[in-house]
Amino acid sequence: MQEPTNINMSGHNNNMKNAVIALLAPLPSILFYISFLHQISSGTSSSSDTSSAWLIWSWCYDHPFLLANLLYFLNVNLLIWIISLVQSSNWLIDVYWTVIPVMLVHYYATHPLGKYNPRRSRAVILMTWAWAIRLSHNYFRRERWQLGAREDWRFTDMRLQYGKNWWWVSFFSAYLSQQVFLIGVCLPLYVIHSVDKPLNFWDLIAVVVCMTGIVVAYLADTQLYNFVCRNEKLKELDKPMVPNHDKGLWRYSRHPNYFGEQLWWWGLVIFGCNLGCAWTFVGPLFNSMCLAYVTMLVERRMLKQDYRAEAYRVYQQTTSVWIPWFKFKSSPTPKGGKDKTT
Repeated sequence: MQEPTNINMSGHNNNMKNAVIALLAPLPSILFYISFLHQISSGTSSSSDTSSAWLIWSWCYDHPFLLANLLYFLNVNLLIWIISLVQSSNWLIDVYWTVIPVMLVHYYATHPLGKYNPRRSRAVILMTWAWAIRLSHNYFRRERWQLGAREDWRFTDMRLQYGKNWWWVSFFSAYLSQQVFLIGVCLPLYVIHSVDKPLNFWDLIAVVVCMTGIVVAYLADTQLYNFVCRNEKLKELDKPMVPNHDKGLWRYSRHPNYFGEQLWWWGLVIFGCNLGCAWTFVGPLFNSMCLAYVTMLVERRMLKQDYRAEAYRVYQQTTSVWIPWFKFKSSPTPKGGKDKTT
């Protein structure tokens, strides 16, 4: 009778340990940035000062975008990568997909060279927090409120694929590449806090698109979570599981959660374009291309599950990939199949 209690205590201890790690991981960057702001605001050194310390602070002042990338590289790519090697798991980078955009938007808003419309900045900061809270809630709900219990299945698959080489391959595939993704999709956050321009109609359009993306992603994730929970209960009762989720938003899109996520990032691009920086589309475009590849991997994974493969093939034939749309007519089902969805 004691063994389940020991298992529960072990899980609780691991959860607490991982929570402490998650909270402490960004401290080097935060403390360095606070020191930088204090040094600049105190003005204890002059612009003619040639001391090594002041040269560092001066460089940080003159290059806000490069500083953000440098702190990311040192704190995430190196430190969190080392933590992943010690723990033999890359769970922490998933958590920081939610945290880093929030840190970046506040960093850009508080940097001494920041130049922006306060009302636009406040709107974007509030929406970034709403996006982060939505994504964090979905992560914890999916993981049964555990931190670090498992890593993303794509990393697990790559770990098996690369074997002994995974320890160094992971630095590039799980960390350095994600710096390109995250810094790229957050380019509009930098522009928003670098250009001071009065609010106009396009700001309203951007807010509507961003908020629509957040709401769509939340609804889609909630509907998927409820579906998974129902199937888990059916499995516990030794009853047949429902092979495919085709209700709510999932009736009109095979990946409405991905669609909502993309709306959020492309809504930020509207802010960037409105401020004369159309090049901010590069990050979200690259992210969308990568998400298209992830979509392909997810669907291949679905088709490998025997109990749902047949229904999912029909689902693919009748339902839009990303953008919600009405059902298509199903093409003839291969011999031996049944033309129906659940």
